[in-house]
Amino acid sequence: MRNPRGFTLMELLVGIVIITMLAGAVWTVGRRAVSTAQIAESSSNLRQLASANAGHVSDHRTYAPAMDPRNLKRWHGGRSHRKGAFDPTEGFLSPYLGNSRQVGFCPRLRDMISDPDSWESGSGGYGYNAVYLGGTPRDPYRPNVPANVRNPSQTLMFATTALAKSGGLQEYPFAEPRQWIDPNGNPGGSLQPSMHFRFSGKALVAWCDGSVSAVPMTEGSDLNYYGGSNDEHAIGFAGPSNDNGWWNPAR
Repeated sequence: MRNPRGFTLMELLVGIVIITMLAGAVWTVGRRAVSTAQIAESSSNLRQLASANAGHVSDHRTYAPAMDPRNLKRWHGGRSHRKGAFDPTEGFLSPYLGNSRQVGFCPRLRDMISDPDSWESGSGGYGYNAVYLGGTPRDPYRPNVPANVRNPSQTLMFATTALAKSGGLQEYPFAEPRQWIDPNGNPGGSLQPSMHFRFSGKALVAWCDGSVSAVPMTEGSDLNYYGGSNDEHAIGFAGPSNDNGWWNPAR
């Protein structure tokens, strides 16, 4: 009885190439599926934050404060002393965030954080427009009101954010505009960016009308006070630059 013919070297090589190509295709499809799911979850978190802020407006007639004067309570959490960690269930928005009373954590940022030593925990990877909504240039502890927002669909309320430091990435609870503004409304100098373009070069933004969209980076910045690289971690600014762009509700 004759033995069946074995595979030739060429047939084996072709088989290996086909298997490798199929494995690569499956990996690519799987990665895209994970990315799509992460975008959907993060967008949902941002919509919940915008809705929570609308609830605060309904009860208090103002947006949620970014923080109190003692820095013991912020939009995303509270603490008993200034060196303590923030309890994410004790923030100004906590009563409006459902049974958990806290911000959902961005799944993409969770995968990217490399330094667990964070002093800004509890914000879930999202930053608030503290300069113009959670406060005002004239009074950082007195939140703004919706009547002062001229174009809600083009005014940033929350965005995906992070802070680049020497040890890697960490949470950062404020979406910083390009310039800090003095009490008279005049630009006072450049700010370190915090908007994080972690979804294939795009950041997610929750606007004052409650909608959420993905936006590309339009401007980078080397300004970093913590030894990190904004460019390496895709941190920068988006939108028009004049008058602090999307951050400024008076535009």
